[in-house]
Amino acid sequence: MNFPIYLDNHATTPLDPEVFEAMKPYFLEKYGNASSKNHSFGWEAESAVEHARKIIANFINAGEKDIYFTSGATESINLAHFGIAEAYSQKGKHIVSTAVEHSAANDSLHKLEEKGLEVTYLPVDQDGILDLNLLKDSIKSSTILVSIMSANNEIGTINNITEIGSVCREHGVIFHTDATQALGKIPIDVHKSFVDIASFSSHKIYGPKGVGCIYIRSRNPKIKIIPQIYGGGQENNTRSGTLNVTGIVGFGKAVEICLRSMEEESERIKFLRDKLYNFLITNLDGIHVNGTMKYRLPNNLNVCFDNVRSEAFLSNLREIAVSTGSACSSASLKPSRILKAIGLSNEMAYSSIRFGLGRFNSEEEIDYTSKRIIEVVNYLRKISPFTSLETKRV
Repeated sequence: MNFPIYLDNHATTPLDPEVFEAMKPYFLEKYGNASSKNHSFGWEAESAVEHARKIIANFINAGEKDIYFTSGATESINLAHFGIAEAYSQKGKHIVSTAVEHSAANDSLHKLEEKGLEVTYLPVDQDGILDLNLLKDSIKSSTILVSIMSANNEIGTINNITEIGSVCREHGVIFHTDATQALGKIPIDVHKSFVDIASFSSHKIYGPKGVGCIYIRSRNPKIKIIPQIYGGGQENNTRSGTLNVTGIVGFGKAVEICLRSMEEESERIKFLRDKLYNFLITNLDGIHVNGTMKYRLPNNLNVCFDNVRSEAFLSNLREIAVSTGSACSSASLKPSRILKAIGLSNEMAYSSIRFGLGRFNSEEEIDYTSKRIIEVVNYLRKISPFTSLETKRV
């Protein structure tokens, strides 16, 4: 067993060696620009890009021409929000989302509000689940977009995207989903789920950082998006810029691995996650699950330890990499916006830890982690001046 043990796979994942091997030739030998149409170097690069595009499209049941490569999910989400707002401004200026979206979505929506659009942020219940009746009631004649994530990056809650998509289709509203955390862990079918636009990232599925894609439906109905980056007209004029061929090759290979191993891998990781959870609740009092265990990503466990501040917990568990929440907001001193949205008090939010298991975690690592957590929690409670206080959900 090697240290440190990595259990922060929601933030990023290690590069799969098989992905690295696929990428290597495009670093050193096959270095052509995919837009170079006059020689074999460019043709070779273009062929590699199209191969990756086909793999990704097949994995989510999309058309190959509906996949556009970007620098990652953040860019894809921004392109969806700003591109739709601009393209459909004559129809309306209202967008519906939820209070528990990733900061990439939440911040871009706030920026649109500054530009004069109206955004409705729907609440969720204590498990992080959206009431579909609230969604139906929020849609009005000026609504142009519903943007709701497929699975939450902090508490792991899986949304019923098919039901949400069905509501949007029934009301004639474009449906965008941030599927960053869902990709490679649960099945995604953009047609069966009535998804019009979806955002993805490579580095959450053991691929390289700095590359992602956006799915944009081209028929039944055709979705129009105004580009947000201009230049050479790459990606059918939807996203200009020299393509990251090496990254795209890696992204495609990462998805290919998911295609053959997702079901078995998800079961194995879920087994390890449940083993960790059961050990903790058997050996510790004052532990609460944030979110639902029923509709949850197989690799996610987010728990609150009564009378244990997460900063102290992390400081005493340095040989194990875990987090308090989203990597994009880890520098913030504020309690997690997601945990507050599901009803946690500040005290509980400041006492919560996210465990993100992954492909390369072993049972031995989980056994070690489980025992160390018990030791650290008991130690911190013993020395804490607040052990007599009771933390409560508000």
